[in-house]
Amino acid sequence: MLCLLLTALIWGFAFVAQVQGMDSMSPMFFNATRFTLGALSLVPILLWQRGRGSSSTSEAADTAAVGAGDQLVQTSSPAIRLLANPIIISVICGIVLFTASTLQQYGILYGKSAGRAGFLTAMYIVMVPLLAFVFLRRRIGVLVFAAVALSIAGFYFLCITDGFGSIGLSDILLVFTAVLFAVHILVIDTLGAKVDAIKLSFGQFCTTAVLSWTGSLIEGSVDWAGAAHSWIPILYAGFGSVGIAYTLQVVGQQWVPPTRASLLMSLESFFSAVGGALLLGEVMTPRGYLGCALIFIGTLLAQAPAKLPKFLRKD
Repeated sequence: MLCLLLTALIWGFAFVAQVQGMDSMSPMFFNATRFTLGALSLVPILLWQRGRGSSSTSEAADTAAVGAGDQLVQTSSPAIRLLANPIIISVICGIVLFTASTLQQYGILYGKSAGRAGFLTAMYIVMVPLLAFVFLRRRIGVLVFAAVALSIAGFYFLCITDGFGSIGLSDILLVFTAVLFAVHILVIDTLGAKVDAIKLSFGQFCTTAVLSWTGSLIEGSVDWAGAAHSWIPILYAGFGSVGIAYTLQVVGQQWVPPTRASLLMSLESFFSAVGGALLLGEVMTPRGYLGCALIFIGTLLAQAPAKLPKFLRKD
């Protein structure tokens, strides 16, 4: 649980770094540099594991993955057997992470608000149980629907200030970002449970970095002068938000169920507002704060148990 709480704290303040980075860099180039740094930050840990001949945790995880793969080879279709490969799992996670991070960064570029971006992105907490219900047939409680209603109301107060025409492109991008981050959580929970956390993180960071560098080269947005100007946000977003926080997420999710993990990580939105206020001087209107509060309450309700506690139930 501590891993996921620290993840939320780092991610929340990372929104500040992401806003600052957009002053001199493109979204694609910013992500290329930070995910490269994130991958490089894990190299010493991987070398240490290799030097030890693999830690007992890695051996157990790899053995489980291989064992699961062997069983799938005997009993399942080629497509399912392919999904048992740790490299394929890392690439899939990386593709989802690349898509989500790219949309988020463009949303931040157009919106220029750490707190607003944090709360809109946090709507992925509400979407996790919904997507799990639709695609994984996992049970959800009635409170999830109340959470959805509150989140929609919060979105209305936060983003729709003068009719639906007031919804900005940044708001739309950040809502789609929330959907993709929910998918990312469920992919890690479903496919990555048997893969060593450090190797999975390294694999998805490399995938995201390669895709980001490719996109940056295609659009011609490689700008080393801009990177030098924003080196502090890059270092924080690379080593902190990517290298440390995403790895803590993978580690934490191997010990905490996805709904509880989402609850802890929902504090990311609170920390983003704190970071935006302290470091960027951001101030919202009362209507905006009401919207943020409704979204935050919705994220908490989304993780409520499917049943009432025993002491509240009638026997």
